[in-house]
Amino acid sequence: MSATPAVIVAIDGPSGTGKSSTSKAVAARLGLSYLDTGAQYRAITWWMLNNGVDTADADAVAAAAGKPSIVSGTDPLSPAISADGADASGPIRTQEVTAAVSAVSAVPEVRERITGLQRTIAAEARGGIVVEGRDIGTTVLPDADLKVFLTASPEARAARRNGELKTADGTSVGDLAATQQALTARDRADSSRKTSPLKKADDAVEVDTTELALEQVVECVVTLVEKAAADKEGPAQDREKAAR
Repeated sequence: MSATPAVIVAIDGPSGTGKSSTSKAVAARLGLSYLDTGAQYRAITWWMLNNGVDTADADAVAAAAGKPSIVSGTDPLSPAISADGADASGPIRTQEVTAAVSAVSAVPEVRERITGLQRTIAAEARGGIVVEGRDIGTTVLPDADLKVFLTASPEARAARRNGELKTADGTSVGDLAATQQALTARDRADSSRKTSPLKKADDAVEVDTTELALEQVVECVVTLVEKAAADKEGPAQDREKAAR
């Protein structure tokens, strides 16, 4: 059953907190669209790696930021991401992309390009949308109807991310300590970048997922979304009555 009226939900937080799984499940349950903004940054990073752009050279990245066509599907049951028409859903999860995405994401021209895409997708989601990332509530959609910030212990996050990452040939990555170290480095880079750093919005609801099963997190967020929808519906009904 769809949340009524349509709501825009921003779900932020660092890697491994359950953002993607939670966001997709919430969107599917409430009949909302879904956008994985991290996948967009990974897709443009993958494109640059494949097209000979030195991802450590900020000037080169900036010059190429407007070149690829990044297209995101918004179906929570079958999310898709492509770069110049090529399916990027698998390749963007490799270690090579993971190692380069922070540097690419920190380039202002890249953030401006991807932020514009995100705002357009959210504006066109007439039935409401769940948008997940790192700066959605603070920068991309500061007027979102609901902002949620997911957190979790470093150990829990590393274990979850370890199950997601794969090598280029599809083999799972098994070094938990290395994964935790990489997450720590990513957190440091994302939180300290000058453009749209990772941080909790002042009006965001924080949810610690360390000891919670996915279904518990989903139930918590669904409840928050339904309350936000009800709060939004009240003033809308008042305006409708006043116009009669």
